[in-house]
Formats: sequence, structure tokens, C-alpha cells
Amino acid sequence: MLQSKVRDGIIGLCVGDALGVPVEFQSRQTLRNKPLTDMIGYGTHNQPAGTWSDDSSLVFCLMESAAAFPQVDLYDIAERFVMWLDKNEWTPHGVVFDRGIATASAIERYKDLCIRPDLAGGISLNSNGNGSLMRILPLAYWFKHETAMDRKELVAKISSITHGHPISQISCVIYVELAIQLIEGQSLAASISSMQETVLTLYKDEQPHNMKPFERMLKGDLALLDEGDIESSGYVVHTLEASLWSLLKSSSYSEAVLRAVNLGEDTDTTGAVTGGLAGLLYGEEAIPSDWIRQLARLDDIQKLCNRFEEAIRPT
Repeated sequence: MLQSKVRDGIIGLCVGDALGVPVEFQSRQTLRNKPLTDMIGYGTHNQPAGTWSDDSSLVFCLMESAAAFPQVDLYDIAERFVMWLDKNEWTPHGVVFDRGIATASAIERYKDLCIRPDLAGGISLNSNGNGSLMRILPLAYWFKHETAMDRKELVAKISSITHGHPISQISCVIYVELAIQLIEGQSLAASISSMQETVLTLYKDEQPHNMKPFERMLKGDLALLDEGDIESSGYVVHTLEASLWSLLKSSSYSEAVLRAVNLGEDTDTTGAVTGGLAGLLYGEEAIPSDWIRQLARLDDIQKLCNRFEEAIRPT
């Protein structure tokens, strides 16, 4: 059961990422005039169809670390990020063609200053890009048997390798808690309700200015918002809101990820974050098989899913 859920989420994330790569940075108006309707190639990064970005690369690095060290080794995770950035490990075609500024800067700080991994990520308010959110899905599988408080601390530490501000950490915790409910087979509505209750309890003593950006997600109903109320920039809260909104406004995997990508701007990450949850909600079988077949290194991804599942299975 868990193995299928691993593939549901990871393949779903990777497909959403690959859908968004060719149209990254295009405006919403441009995509409204010519919406993405299928997996295409080239475009923004001049990559063939099925090419995923740094979002999926760092997901795979996390999964590799979990397969090697199920008890969590922050230094191993950080070193795998270094190998991606410097040695092109877990890239679709042997080269890093896209990397976030905050993520790359944090990896460089870890490497050059020899600091503790969870102290490498930026901690200023303007360091809240979506670079830790985009790679955090494996933690929903890895830590689902931990207590919510322990998960909160573990997720925060792993986010902080690249993004150390509380807003980035809270975003990752929201995503992981929602994903866990979907892994357990709950409906989207029930999963969101459970996530809201858990996160509000976990952060009941958090500084109000760190919680305010999440009011619409934790206390409101995103489904009532119009597209014009949703932003899709690289700010982590925008990405998370856009992804949840796209799920709430859709009734299939394809509809959810295409809706997310067609919001424009940071299309690969909005597609990836949406795709991971949509994969969990609808299952791998709901993802168009032609999209899956086009994924770069599909066989390697499937083998990694198997190794990851085996390593984190409770004894």
C-alpha cells in the first residue's frame, strides 16, 4: 500500500514539474491566451519533453539520503545537495539547467563555511522562496509514524538546509501534514481540515507575524477565492496557496496540474507542489500514461521509489 502511495506522490510531483518547465516565467495572461494542455518540450529552458527541474532533483536527493540513513543525517542530505549542484547528480540529462538563488546560496554557504547544515538556509524575511517546499514531499512518507511535534522539528531542520525562516518552515509543515492525510486515504476536504487543526495546535505559540500569511489556508476556504485572488510567484506562501487552490478547483490529476501551471510565473514549482498532492489524491493510474512515459530517467525514478519505500518501512 505504501509503495503505491510513494509512486503516486513522487511520480505526480515529477510530472507536474516537467509540465511546468517549458513555460516557466510566462505570465498568466500569456498562458490564458495560449494555455498549456499537454506535456511539451523546449520553451523556456530549451529542454526536451519530460524534463524535470531542480524541484525533482532535490526530491530525489532527499529520497536517496533516506534510503541510506533512515534515521536522518542532515550532513548526508546536504552533501547530496552539493553533489547535485556541483557534480550534476540526479539531473535529468547530466546538467543543472535551473537552480534557485536562495537554494544555491545556502548550499554554497554549507560547503564553503563548513557550517551545520540546518544553519545554512537564509533566515531573513526575503529568503522565503519556495525552494524547500518544492522538495519536502518525501518527508510525509519518511516521518508519518512520528508524533506531530517530532515531525514539526524534523521538517523544520530539513527545510533549514536551504530555507530557515519560520514562514518557509511552516509552509513545509502544512504541506507534509496535508500529504500524510492523503497518504492515509482521506478525502481532500477531510485532509485539509485535519491539517488545519494539527498546524494551528503545533503553532499556537508562534509569533503572530509568522502566522498571518497563512490565515487563508488555516482559517479560511481557498475554494471560495477566484483566480484573481491567487498569486503564483516564487514566494513560498503564494506557491502553497496556488497549489491548494488548484486542487480544490479541480476534479482530476490532469485538471489540477494544468490549472496550476497555467497560473503562470513559477510554473514548474507550482506544478510540482500541486502534482505531488494530486498524485496522492487521485493515484498514479489517474496520471496520463503518456506523460509518465516521457519522464526523463523514468526507470531510475521507479527504482528509487522502491528503495526509498523499503528503507523507511517500519520494522
